Amino acid sequence: MVRHNNQLPDNLPQLQNLIKRDPDSYKDDFLQQYQHFLSTLQVFQLTPSEENKSFDELVMFVAQVAQCYPDECIKFPQLLVDLLKNHATTLHPNMRNCFCKGLILLRNKNLISALDLLELFFELLRCPDKALRKFLQNHIITDIKNMNAKHKDMKLNSTLQNFMYSMLKDSNPRAAKMSIDIMIDLYKKNIWNDTKTVNVIANVGCFSKITKVLVASLKFFLGRDEGEKDSDESESDNEPDLKSAMMMNRVNKKTKKRKKQLEAVKKQVVKAKKKKTKAPSFNFSGVHLVHNPQGMAEALFKQLQSTNERFEVKVMHLDLISRLIGIHELFLFSFYPYITRFLQPHQRLVTRILQFAAQASHDLVPGEIIEPVLKTIANNFITERNSSDVMAIGLNAVREICARCPLAMGEDLLRDLAMYKAYKEKSVMMAARSLIMLYREQLPNLLHKKDRGRPTEAQAEIKSKSYGEVIAHDTVPGAEALLQTAKSVDVGSDNEDDSDDNDEEGSDNDSWVDVSHSEGEDASEGSEDDDEEDEEEEDEEEEENDDEDGEKVEKPEADENENEKSNVKILDEKQAAQELVLTRILTDEDFKKIDMANIKKTVTSARKRPLEAEKTEFVKLDNIEMIYKKRKHDKQSRLESIQKGRQDREKFGYKDGRQNENCSKTNREKRKRKNFMMMRHKAKTKVKKSFREKQHALRRHLLHQKKMK
Repeated sequence: MVRHNNQLPDNLPQLQNLIKRDPDSYKDDFLQQYQHFLSTLQVFQLTPSEENKSFDELVMFVAQVAQCYPDECIKFPQLLVDLLKNHATTLHPNMRNCFCKGLILLRNKNLISALDLLELFFELLRCPDKALRKFLQNHIITDIKNMNAKHKDMKLNSTLQNFMYSMLKDSNPRAAKMSIDIMIDLYKKNIWNDTKTVNVIANVGCFSKITKVLVASLKFFLGRDEGEKDSDESESDNEPDLKSAMMMNRVNKKTKKRKKQLEAVKKQVVKAKKKKTKAPSFNFSGVHLVHNPQGMAEALFKQLQSTNERFEVKVMHLDLISRLIGIHELFLFSFYPYITRFLQPHQRLVTRILQFAAQASHDLVPGEIIEPVLKTIANNFITERNSSDVMAIGLNAVREICARCPLAMGEDLLRDLAMYKAYKEKSVMMAARSLIMLYREQLPNLLHKKDRGRPTEAQAEIKSKSYGEVIAHDTVPGAEALLQTAKSVDVGSDNEDDSDDNDEEGSDNDSWVDVSHSEGEDASEGSEDDDEEDEEEEDEEEEENDDEDGEKVEKPEADENENEKSNVKILDEKQAAQELVLTRILTDEDFKKIDMANIKKTVTSARKRPLEAEKTEFVKLDNIEMIYKKRKHDKQSRLESIQKGRQDREKFGYKDGRQNENCSKTNREKRKRKNFMMMRHKAKTKVKKSFREKQHALRRHLLHQKKMK
């Protein structure tokens, strides 16, 4: 190998390249540069606030090739650490940034421990350099992520976590905020997604005296992070376009480089498809992993009552407390009178506060605790002195609260609110009807008879639960639908004496399928319930139905015999379904049939679609703010919708079909652009002549021809 010693001292990049290829041959050159570094270091320490570009280049050179000479560079990392510790705030920003990059290079080559570097970087947060702080934060997250890429080092993670937790209590707000940001980011990246991290954020971060740390911790539990949406959008934008790549490869000149590029794009497309088809991994929300939710909710409520923070921070407190109460079914009775104070139509963010009141409701809260909240909403929102929008929002909020705690509603209040079903404004009318539909499924007895609607099988099976009661099913509800496909079910296996009877009734077992609620209920009750009408029907029809009821009741003997048979049939059917579920593994198809049967139970001839009453963990704000309105038909609103529709649209009008825009046009096209006075004589010829004008024209023509002869 030819050596150019005369050029190497001045050309550090070339020397760096040669050392990485052959470290032994260029050891003397390296030692010469290292001695030069040590002498320059002594000079630099005299004036650390000044920028020294030659020293900058020497630091990066030694950091790049330090792994080639580990014995000679054993003290190099400590020299940089001492420089940053002693002159952290006085160093020039470019020099400080250079030293940090050099240490990160050494960390990537395992020449300095992760904990030592972490401690140093947290001390550097006291520097008034925002770009440096962001750079260090990204490095810490990336470093910890790389350490846990292949397998999780629990011992190292525990050491790093303990250091990070101690930094949360640091008096320096920048260090505490960076610590909480790093922990939240690592939790979201599934690196530190354990209960220890969550509970440290809950116990330390949510009660920090530093507002930024407090807000970041509350946002973590509330699950609001705008950055995640942006990252998803950017990923979708960066997806490879296979069609355009194949078209470019077809049109352009065929080269090996382009062929490789096309293959790389194909691999990326396959990867993207795998990501899309891969089942998404859902993290447990931090609220579910809190060890002591009751203690946390009480402490947060106490902090909320004594805090002087902005209103937005108080709203975050209310949101988190309501989520804790709703998810873990806690008892915090003092929360409801406190939130009642904010339930005024003019209150800022009142729909969010109504959402929190609904989130804090659950079945185990006594009805008399939540009932004052409902009455406050009814008095402040659902009155005719307010606008229709306010009334609709109030009714929606009442519905969401009652969906989680049905026993909170009193009979008198419910019937008063149900009277708004005929209100002149559609938004109020629809909100009131949604409340009625909820109680048709939950507690139909609280409604007035005319508001209960036509009875369904599902309503007949509803049992009104008292406070704290849990209905335990001994079989899968709706499993009777599986008896259609079951050929034989051994119902009386326990009773040997009844075997003959069962054999005789074997033909009946096959016909259990078609049992409907009209066969399975008492005739007297069925006739009363079947003749009930919805609120849309008129009173005259109800009276006629009542007269028909009276006629039907006059045949008791035959009906009683039929009722006894149908009751026995239903009991046998339930036993058979229970036996079938216990002796067979149900498939996905079986569960689909059961779901369809349960849906059919909720539908009558009057209502063709089932009710959707889903109880979710969190209350959607759209469910409260949902208002039915007629579209505006004034000119301004129509113009706005037209202008909105024209955005991002191609220019409308005549499209020129010529391939070359600069070529000449036909006479017909030119005629369209000419002045009308120039074309008037041609326009006259197009007018159709009357029969009389044609006669005169023909006569003149013939006379003219005669003269010419």
